[in-house]
Amino acid sequence: MESIKLKARAKINLGLDVLGKRPDGYHEVRMIMQTIEIYDHLHITKIPQNEIQLFSNLSFLPVNENNLIYKAAKLLKDECGYKGGVKISLHKFIPVAAGLAGGSSDAAATLFGLNRLFHLDLTAKELMELGVKLGADVPYCLMRGTALAEGIGEKLTKLAPIPDCCIIVAKPPVNVSTRQVYESLDIDGVTSRPDIDALLNAIEAQDIMGIAANMGNVLESVTIPRYPVIAAIKQDMLDHGAVNAMMSGSGPTVFGIFKDEHTARECQAYLKEKGDARQVYITENFQGGR
Repeated sequence: MESIKLKARAKINLGLDVLGKRPDGYHEVRMIMQTIEIYDHLHITKIPQNEIQLFSNLSFLPVNENNLIYKAAKLLKDECGYKGGVKISLHKFIPVAAGLAGGSSDAAATLFGLNRLFHLDLTAKELMELGVKLGADVPYCLMRGTALAEGIGEKLTKLAPIPDCCIIVAKPPVNVSTRQVYESLDIDGVTSRPDIDALLNAIEAQDIMGIAANMGNVLESVTIPRYPVIAAIKQDMLDHGAVNAMMSGSGPTVFGIFKDEHTARECQAYLKEKGDARQVYITENFQGGR
Protein backbone atom coordinates (compact mmCIF):
# COMPACT_ATOMS: atom_id res chain seq x y z
CA MET A 1 0.00 0.00 0.00
CA GLU A 2 1.51 3.31 -1.13
CA SER A 3 -1.37 5.65 -0.22
CA ILE A 4 -4.60 5.76 1.72
CA LYS A 5 -7.72 7.94 1.56
CA LEU A 6 -9.68 8.70 4.71
CA LYS A 7 -12.74 10.58 5.94
CA ALA A 8 -12.22 12.62 9.11
CA ARG A 9 -15.71 13.09 10.53
CA ALA A 10 -17.01 15.90 12.72
CA LYS A 11 -18.64 15.46 16.13
CA ILE A 12 -21.34 17.16 18.16
CA ASN A 13 -21.90 17.07 21.92
CA LEU A 14 -25.34 15.87 22.96
CA GLY A 15 -24.39 16.77 26.51
CA LEU A 16 -21.39 18.67 27.88
CA ASP A 17 -20.78 19.18 31.59
CA VAL A 18 -17.61 20.60 33.18
CA LEU A 19 -17.03 19.26 36.67
CA GLY A 20 -13.92 21.15 37.74
CA LYS A 21 -10.42 22.30 36.88
CA ARG A 22 -7.42 20.08 37.51
CA PRO A 23 -4.03 21.22 38.88
CA ASP A 24 -2.50 20.68 35.41
CA GLY A 25 -4.89 23.24 33.91
CA TYR A 26 -7.14 20.74 32.14
CA HIS A 27 -10.84 20.53 32.98
CA GLU A 28 -12.69 17.44 34.15
CA VAL A 29 -15.66 16.86 31.86
CA ARG A 30 -18.55 14.48 31.39
CA MET A 31 -19.89 14.49 27.85
CA ILE A 32 -21.96 12.51 25.39
CA MET A 33 -20.24 12.64 22.00
CA GLN A 34 -21.78 11.84 18.62
CA THR A 35 -20.12 11.55 15.21
CA ILE A 36 -21.98 13.09 12.28
CA GLU A 37 -21.76 12.69 8.51
CA ILE A 38 -19.79 15.87 7.84
CA TYR A 39 -16.18 15.14 7.02
CA ASP A 40 -12.82 16.28 5.70
CA HIS A 41 -10.94 14.21 3.11
CA LEU A 42 -7.33 13.18 3.76
CA HIS A 43 -5.10 11.55 1.15
CA ILE A 44 -1.85 10.24 2.64
CA THR A 45 0.93 9.08 0.29
CA LYS A 46 4.36 7.64 0.99
CA ILE A 47 7.27 9.66 -0.39
CA PRO A 48 11.00 8.82 -0.48
CA GLN A 49 12.04 12.09 1.18
CA ASN A 50 12.31 11.84 4.95
CA GLU A 51 9.87 14.68 5.58
CA ILE A 52 6.26 15.54 6.23
CA GLN A 53 4.58 17.48 3.42
CA LEU A 54 1.15 18.93 4.12
CA PHE A 55 -1.18 20.60 1.62
CA SER A 56 -4.65 22.08 2.12
CA ASN A 57 -7.43 23.46 -0.05
CA LEU A 58 -7.75 26.39 2.42
CA SER A 59 -4.94 28.90 2.08
CA PHE A 60 -5.32 30.28 5.63
CA LEU A 61 -4.65 26.95 7.34
CA PRO A 62 -1.05 26.35 8.50
CA VAL A 63 0.73 23.46 6.78
CA ASN A 64 3.58 23.15 9.29
CA GLU A 65 4.02 22.12 12.92
CA ASN A 66 1.13 24.45 13.86
CA ASN A 67 -1.32 22.04 12.22
CA LEU A 68 -2.57 19.02 14.19
CA ILE A 69 -2.15 16.79 11.13
CA TYR A 70 1.53 17.64 10.96
CA LYS A 71 1.87 17.17 14.73
CA ALA A 72 0.19 13.75 14.51
CA ALA A 73 2.50 12.59 11.70
CA LYS A 74 5.57 13.81 13.58
CA LEU A 75 4.42 12.25 16.86
CA LEU A 76 3.98 8.86 15.23
CA LYS A 77 7.35 9.16 13.48
CA ASP A 78 9.07 10.07 16.74
CA GLU A 79 7.35 7.27 18.66
CA CYS A 80 7.49 4.49 16.06
CA GLY A 81 10.21 5.59 13.67
CA TYR A 82 8.49 4.75 10.38
CA LYS A 83 10.91 5.03 7.45
CA GLY A 84 10.59 7.60 4.70
CA GLY A 85 8.13 10.45 4.62
CA VAL A 86 4.57 11.31 3.75
CA LYS A 87 2.61 13.76 1.68
CA ILE A 88 -0.76 14.56 3.23
CA SER A 89 -3.40 16.38 1.20
CA LEU A 90 -6.29 17.81 3.20
CA HIS A 91 -9.59 18.83 1.62
CA LYS A 92 -11.23 20.75 4.44
CA PHE A 93 -15.02 20.78 4.65
CA ILE A 94 -15.73 20.78 8.40
CA PRO A 95 -16.04 24.43 9.49
CA VAL A 96 -12.91 25.73 11.24
CA ALA A 97 -12.91 26.85 14.91
CA ALA A 98 -16.51 25.69 15.14
CA GLY A 99 -16.79 23.32 18.11
CA LEU A 100 -17.00 20.29 15.78
CA ALA A 101 -13.52 18.81 16.50
CA GLY A 102 -12.42 19.17 12.89
CA GLY A 103 -8.74 19.51 13.78
CA SER A 104 -8.88 16.65 16.26
CA SER A 105 -10.63 14.43 13.73
CA ASP A 106 -7.98 15.24 11.10
CA ALA A 107 -5.26 14.30 13.61
CA ALA A 108 -7.06 11.05 14.49
CA ALA A 109 -7.40 10.13 10.81
CA THR A 110 -3.69 10.83 10.32
CA LEU A 111 -2.73 8.50 13.18
CA PHE A 112 -5.08 5.81 11.88
CA GLY A 113 -3.89 6.17 8.28
CA LEU A 114 -0.16 6.15 9.05
CA ASN A 115 -0.61 3.12 11.29
CA ARG A 116 -2.16 1.29 8.32
CA LEU A 117 0.16 2.68 5.67
CA PHE A 118 3.40 1.80 7.47
CA HIS A 119 2.12 -1.44 9.08
CA LEU A 120 2.95 -0.21 12.58
CA ASP A 121 0.41 -2.60 14.14
CA LEU A 122 -0.55 -0.24 16.95
CA THR A 123 -3.78 -1.22 18.69
CA ALA A 124 -6.74 1.15 18.97
CA LYS A 125 -5.84 1.64 22.64
CA GLU A 126 -2.23 2.51 21.77
CA LEU A 127 -3.37 4.99 19.12
CA MET A 128 -5.70 6.64 21.63
CA GLU A 129 -2.87 6.92 24.18
CA LEU A 130 -0.82 8.74 21.55
CA GLY A 131 -3.81 10.79 20.45
CA VAL A 132 -4.44 12.36 23.85
CA LYS A 133 -0.97 13.95 23.60
CA LEU A 134 -2.34 15.94 20.67
CA GLY A 135 -5.68 16.92 22.19
CA ALA A 136 -8.42 15.72 24.51
CA ASP A 137 -10.87 15.02 21.65
CA VAL A 138 -8.45 12.95 19.54
CA PRO A 139 -9.05 9.60 21.32
CA TYR A 140 -12.80 9.99 20.77
CA CYS A 141 -12.23 10.90 17.11
CA LEU A 142 -10.37 7.61 16.76
CA MET A 143 -13.26 5.68 18.37
CA ARG A 144 -16.16 7.60 16.79
CA GLY A 145 -19.86 6.79 17.05
CA THR A 146 -21.78 7.47 20.27
CA ALA A 147 -19.71 7.59 23.46
CA LEU A 148 -19.52 8.83 27.02
CA ALA A 149 -16.34 10.87 27.51
CA GLU A 150 -14.96 11.53 31.00
CA GLY A 151 -11.71 12.71 32.55
CA ILE A 152 -10.39 15.37 30.17
CA GLY A 153 -12.28 13.57 27.41
CA GLU A 154 -9.93 10.61 27.05
CA LYS A 155 -11.86 8.12 29.24
CA LEU A 156 -14.33 6.69 26.76
CA THR A 157 -17.27 4.31 27.06
CA LYS A 158 -18.83 3.12 23.81
CA LEU A 159 -22.62 3.52 23.79
CA ALA A 160 -25.43 2.12 21.69
CA PRO A 161 -26.06 4.16 18.53
CA ILE A 162 -28.67 6.88 18.89
CA PRO A 163 -31.78 6.49 16.71
CA ASP A 164 -31.44 7.71 13.13
CA CYS A 165 -32.36 11.37 12.83
CA CYS A 166 -31.80 14.43 10.68
CA ILE A 167 -29.38 16.99 12.09
CA ILE A 168 -28.92 20.57 10.95
CA VAL A 169 -25.52 22.10 11.60
CA ALA A 170 -25.31 25.91 11.34
CA LYS A 171 -22.17 27.97 11.91
CA PRO A 172 -22.39 31.76 12.23
CA PRO A 173 -19.51 33.86 10.82
CA VAL A 174 -17.53 33.99 14.07
CA ASN A 175 -14.66 31.86 15.36
CA VAL A 176 -14.27 30.77 18.97
CA SER A 177 -11.16 29.77 20.93
CA THR A 178 -11.87 26.61 22.93
CA ARG A 179 -9.10 27.45 25.39
CA GLN A 180 -10.47 30.93 26.05
CA VAL A 181 -13.99 29.59 26.59
CA TYR A 182 -12.83 27.04 29.16
CA GLU A 183 -10.62 29.60 30.91
CA SER A 184 -13.58 32.00 31.14
CA LEU A 185 -16.01 29.43 32.55
CA ASP A 186 -17.10 30.16 36.12
CA ILE A 187 -17.66 26.58 37.23
CA ASP A 188 -19.03 27.54 40.65
CA GLY A 189 -21.46 29.94 38.97
CA VAL A 190 -23.00 27.38 36.60
CA THR A 191 -26.71 27.21 37.42
CA SER A 192 -27.91 24.79 34.75
CA ARG A 193 -26.24 21.48 33.93
CA PRO A 194 -27.19 18.71 31.51
CA ASP A 195 -28.48 15.48 33.04
CA ILE A 196 -25.88 13.12 31.57
CA ASP A 197 -27.36 10.10 33.35
CA ALA A 198 -30.80 10.85 31.87
CA LEU A 199 -29.16 11.14 28.45
CA LEU A 200 -27.52 7.74 28.93
CA ASN A 201 -30.87 6.22 29.86
CA ALA A 202 -32.59 7.79 26.85
CA ILE A 203 -29.89 6.47 24.51
CA GLU A 204 -30.23 2.99 26.00
CA ALA A 205 -34.02 3.20 25.52
CA GLN A 206 -33.58 4.49 21.94
CA ASP A 207 -35.80 7.45 22.86
CA ILE A 208 -34.93 10.36 20.56
CA MET A 209 -37.36 12.68 22.37
CA GLY A 210 -35.77 11.77 25.71
CA ILE A 211 -32.34 12.48 24.24
CA ALA A 212 -33.51 15.86 22.96
CA ALA A 213 -35.16 16.77 26.26
CA ASN A 214 -31.98 16.20 28.27
CA MET A 215 -29.42 17.86 26.00
CA GLY A 216 -27.35 20.65 27.53
CA ASN A 217 -23.99 22.42 27.33
CA VAL A 218 -22.55 24.42 30.23
CA LEU A 219 -20.19 26.27 27.85
CA GLU A 220 -23.17 28.12 26.39
CA SER A 221 -23.03 30.29 29.52
CA VAL A 222 -19.70 31.68 28.24
CA THR A 223 -20.07 31.74 24.47
CA ILE A 224 -23.66 32.89 23.97
CA PRO A 225 -23.31 36.19 25.90
CA ARG A 226 -20.32 36.99 23.68
CA TYR A 227 -22.11 35.96 20.48
CA PRO A 228 -25.91 36.39 20.82
CA VAL A 229 -26.34 35.15 17.23
CA ILE A 230 -25.93 31.63 18.65
CA ALA A 231 -29.09 32.03 20.73
CA ALA A 232 -30.91 33.46 17.70
CA ILE A 233 -30.02 30.44 15.56
CA LYS A 234 -31.07 28.06 18.34
CA GLN A 235 -34.43 29.76 18.61
CA ASP A 236 -34.93 29.74 14.84
CA MET A 237 -34.33 25.99 14.77
CA LEU A 238 -36.80 25.43 17.61
CA ASP A 239 -39.37 27.64 15.89
CA HIS A 240 -38.98 25.63 12.68
CA GLY A 241 -39.44 22.10 13.93
CA ALA A 242 -36.31 21.04 15.82
CA VAL A 243 -37.09 18.80 18.79
CA ASN A 244 -34.14 20.56 20.44
CA ALA A 245 -31.16 22.70 19.45
CA MET A 246 -27.85 23.36 21.18
CA MET A 247 -24.38 24.78 20.73
CA SER A 248 -21.74 22.13 20.03
CA GLY A 249 -18.55 22.13 22.10
CA SER A 250 -17.24 25.60 22.81
CA GLY A 251 -19.18 26.92 19.83
CA PRO A 252 -20.16 28.80 17.83
CA THR A 253 -21.82 26.05 15.75
CA VAL A 254 -25.44 25.22 16.60
CA PHE A 255 -27.04 21.89 15.79
CA GLY A 256 -30.70 20.93 15.80
CA ILE A 257 -32.27 17.48 15.86
CA PHE A 258 -35.23 16.85 13.57
CA LYS A 259 -37.50 13.83 13.37
CA ASP A 260 -37.98 14.04 9.60
CA GLU A 261 -36.05 15.29 6.59
CA HIS A 262 -38.86 17.45 5.19
CA THR A 263 -39.01 19.62 8.33
CA ALA A 264 -35.23 19.80 8.43
CA ARG A 265 -35.03 21.01 4.81
CA GLU A 266 -37.64 23.70 5.44
CA CYS A 267 -35.63 24.91 8.43
CA GLN A 268 -32.41 24.83 6.42
CA ALA A 269 -33.99 26.99 3.72
CA TYR A 270 -35.16 29.49 6.34
CA LEU A 271 -31.76 29.69 8.01
CA LYS A 272 -30.00 30.20 4.69
CA GLU A 273 -32.43 32.95 3.70
CA LYS A 274 -32.13 34.73 7.06
CA GLY A 275 -28.34 34.68 6.87
CA ASP A 276 -27.32 34.50 10.54
CA ALA A 277 -25.35 31.34 9.74
CA ARG A 278 -22.79 31.34 6.96
CA GLN A 279 -22.72 27.53 6.68
CA VAL A 280 -25.91 25.45 7.05
CA TYR A 281 -25.79 21.71 6.43
CA ILE A 282 -28.21 18.82 6.79
CA THR A 283 -26.55 15.65 7.97
CA GLU A 284 -27.22 12.60 10.10
CA ASN A 285 -25.64 10.64 12.91
CA PHE A 286 -22.83 8.28 11.94
CA GLN A 287 -22.09 4.89 13.49
CA GLY A 288 -20.14 2.87 10.92
CA GLY A 289 -16.47 2.11 10.38
CA ARG A 290 -14.02 4.07 8.29
